[in-house]
Amino acid sequence: MTATGIEHNPEVILRLDDVSKVYSGIVAVKRANLELRRGAVNVLVGENGAGKSTLMKIIAGVERPTLGRIILDGEPVFFSSPAEAQAHGIGMIFQELNLFSNMSVAENIFATREITRGLRGIDHAEQVAKANGFLKRLDAGISAETMVEDLPIGQQQLVEIAKAMSLNARILIMDEPTSALSAAEVEILFKVINELKAQGVAIVYISHRLEELMRIGDYITVLRDGQITGQAMVKDIDTKWIVRSMIGSDAKDFARAVDPTIGDEAFRAEGVSLARRTGGLAVDDVTLSVRAGEILGIYGLMGAGRSEFFECVMGRHRHATGKIFINGREVRERDTTRRIRRGLALIPEDRQREGLVPVLSIASNLTLASLRRFVRVFHVVESAEKRAIKAIIQDLSIKAPNPDFEVTSMSGGNQQKVVIGKALMTYPKVLLMDEPSRGIDVGAKADVFRTMRRLAGSGLAILFSTSDLEEVMALSDRIAVLSNGKLVAVFDRHGVTEEAIVAASAKGHTQKRDHAS
Repeated sequence: MTATGIEHNPEVILRLDDVSKVYSGIVAVKRANLELRRGAVNVLVGENGAGKSTLMKIIAGVERPTLGRIILDGEPVFFSSPAEAQAHGIGMIFQELNLFSNMSVAENIFATREITRGLRGIDHAEQVAKANGFLKRLDAGISAETMVEDLPIGQQQLVEIAKAMSLNARILIMDEPTSALSAAEVEILFKVINELKAQGVAIVYISHRLEELMRIGDYITVLRDGQITGQAMVKDIDTKWIVRSMIGSDAKDFARAVDPTIGDEAFRAEGVSLARRTGGLAVDDVTLSVRAGEILGIYGLMGAGRSEFFECVMGRHRHATGKIFINGREVRERDTTRRIRRGLALIPEDRQREGLVPVLSIASNLTLASLRRFVRVFHVVESAEKRAIKAIIQDLSIKAPNPDFEVTSMSGGNQQKVVIGKALMTYPKVLLMDEPSRGIDVGAKADVFRTMRRLAGSGLAILFSTSDLEEVMALSDRIAVLSNGKLVAVFDRHGVTEEAIVAASAKGHTQKRDHAS
């Protein structure tokens, strides 16, 4: 019992008592009771929109609870800002990257907490030295003097983790820390987490990768619709228990129920190449094709060139070489806008920076690429626009009580669905999906994959990239493997094994195999 009369378990560093959060009449978190234990990984899971990120933002001082209280070390506390939470030893790695692209890695790590030399200003050399120390612990392969805008999203994720490590936090919240990391980088992160646990740090770990949670977690809390629906020790449960607690069933079926009807060639890329600024090729002479009604999975690890290939197809890089064809006709347009009009659409990996305009509403983001559909003379026909918005929200099961709310008021998974909806509203002939399940939970992932199957069934050609073997095996009609910018193999889904795909990716085989052609 503390001086304030509050019961206190010394193993528990922080406790939430009946915490609720309401936004514009919408209850995001309802009467949550949560305990975070020292020297343990406290796992938090739930579908997108369940309230996980909101709950963590309350602990990190980003949001204030509408009701309830926060107990830290047995005493009630109130955080009016993230700086106050940090002063109490609480750090957070946000799901959406929170970096300054025009600043160096070291400057990002120490932003607002710069190391100074008295009146001489910021000690840049010391910042670089310390930042390089954090990056070395993560085996990031990054110089602290590199500009963040020159890093791929996976390495930017490592910078976020290094920034959180620099806080020397007693409580470290990790919201989807591995969403853009390779398998090797995940292993290094887990090693760092175990080091922090040994130092008594309380880790809060949010992820949709259930196998990850089972491996790294000590305690688990499940959220559904803003309420805590289950709590247990990880050693006492399995992944089926997690899924049932999240969505009420243990179904996790991504595969097609029947073999698809494949039509004529809808898309072909010939000899697509893209030179890196630093030398070499990010995309190296890639030639592949996709037919109407077909789903082509593009598998590869970080640095394989998957995102860069999609960007070339969309006209993002004017200096890229090669040809692309839609329905047998060469696409000569070089800019993204006219390529969209020709029938190409891209769902980018980084939805926050490349897929959404955060200051606009859900509705405005959905119709951003397809406004021409609703224009008559010089005016937008609002009734037609609203009907289309309502239809796509229902079609993708987007949790949007009010489409006029800012898109940033939604969970990460629902933001991803908005990006997908925006692409579909352009009526594409060829849909490119770059890591479409990044940051999406089991239930939302199933919604997206059902949509992909339905769209392919209607004749749409789909190319999707992923580093998830389970996804690429279950969803694809054919699987293309990229390694170091090169297309090293193409497999038919019938008879191919995970081992064969991994071997092709790792060894960079040059022999292509396509049993479907």
